[in-house]
Amino acid sequence: MPGRRVVVEADGGARGNPGPAGYGAVVRDAGTGEVLAERSESIGVATNNVAEYRGLIAGLEAAREAGATGVEVRMDSKLVVEQMAGRWQIKNAGLRPLAAQAAGLVRRFDAVSYTWIPRERNRHADALANAAMDLAAGKVPGIDRDTAAAGQAAEPGAAEAPADPTGRARSHEVAAQGSTAKSSWEPRPSDTATRLLLLRHGETEYTQRGRYSGRGDVPLSDRGLAQAGAAARRVAGLVSSVAAVVSSPLSRCTSMAGIIAGGLGGVPLVVEPDLIECDFGEWEGRTFAEVRERWPAELDAWLASPAVAPPNGESFVEVTTRVNRATAKLLASYPGETVVVVSHVSPVKIALRDALAATDAFLHRLYLDPAGLSIMDIWPDGGMAVRTVNDTAHLAGI
Repeated sequence: MPGRRVVVEADGGARGNPGPAGYGAVVRDAGTGEVLAERSESIGVATNNVAEYRGLIAGLEAAREAGATGVEVRMDSKLVVEQMAGRWQIKNAGLRPLAAQAAGLVRRFDAVSYTWIPRERNRHADALANAAMDLAAGKVPGIDRDTAAAGQAAEPGAAEAPADPTGRARSHEVAAQGSTAKSSWEPRPSDTATRLLLLRHGETEYTQRGRYSGRGDVPLSDRGLAQAGAAARRVAGLVSSVAAVVSSPLSRCTSMAGIIAGGLGGVPLVVEPDLIECDFGEWEGRTFAEVRERWPAELDAWLASPAVAPPNGESFVEVTTRVNRATAKLLASYPGETVVVVSHVSPVKIALRDALAATDAFLHRLYLDPAGLSIMDIWPDGGMAVRTVNDTAHLAGI
C-alpha cells in the first residue's frame, strides 16, 4: 500500500536583516490539496535565511506527524531550495546547524523533493510568516497600533474580541483564505486520546545548588527519593490503569520511574533515550552566575535563540527534534492509553510549549519543580489539550 504523500509550503522572513522574525508552514495532501497542518511562530531577532530554514524544519516535522512518507517541499527561497537539494554550498556557518537538522528530518521520509515557487504561489505560508513577524515586532497581527492607541470606540453593540496575547489565532485567521483545515470547540472524547503524565525527576544535589544538570548522571538525593515516592502515590491515585512508565536513561529518572512503576503494580518500565536532558556542554555543573561571568556573550545568544547551543552542547532546536521523535513513538506504541513519562526540565517544557502553541520565550518563563506533574492529552488527528502544568500538591510537607 503506497504511503501518504504531502506538499510542504514554507516561508520565513524578518523585518530587517536581522530583525524581528517569524516563519509559517503549511502541509497539504498531495492529491486533494486539503490542509493537514499549519505551523507559525515568531522567533525573536533573526535573519531572513534563518527564519526560512525554521519554516522548512517546522513543515517537515508537521509532515512527519501527519504520517507522510513522501514530501514535496515548495518554497520561494531559492537559497534554501538549492542548498537542501545539494546544488549550492552552505557558506554561512550559522545556517549549517539548521540545514543539518532539516537533513536529519529528511532522512525519516522515503522521498523528499524541492521545488522553487514564486511568492504569489506561496501566499498561505507567507501570510503565516508575516503574522509571526508582526508578533515578533510587538505588533498584534492585523491591528493598527496607532488607531488602537487613539482609543477609537467600537461600533455600538459590537462584542469585544477575546484576547490573543500570542497572536497565533490571528496568524491563522490571516492565512485562512483558501485553507480547508478543520477546527472545532466541540469537546473530544477523552478515551480516544493518549494521555501523557509528564513528571520532572526529583531533586538532586545539583538541583538544590542551582547547577546546570544535563548529561551528567547525578543521582536523586534523599529528598528527591521522597519526592519520587510522593509522585508515585499521586499517579496511582489519579489513574485506574497505566500502560507503561517511560523514562530518560539517566539514573535520576530511572530511579523515580522504577518507584512509580512499582507503585502501579509493576507496569512495564521503558527507557527512551530521546527523553534525555539537554546537553549543556561546558556549562554542566556550573551555576547561572558562573556561566554569566565566564561566557556572557554565549549566554545572551543562548537565551535569545533556541537554535543556539551552549559551548560544545546541544540547542533547544535539537532537543525539540528528539522530543517530537519520542512523542511520536509514544503515540504509536500506546494509542488511547495512559503513559507516565519521567524526564527533565527541557524535554517537558518543550512538550508543553508545543502543546500550548506558545513561543520560545515560554522555555525561559515556565518554572518546573522537581517531581512536578503536568498532564496532556493527544488525539489521533493531532489535537492536544493540556490539563495540568507543574502540579506539586503531592509534595506538601516534603
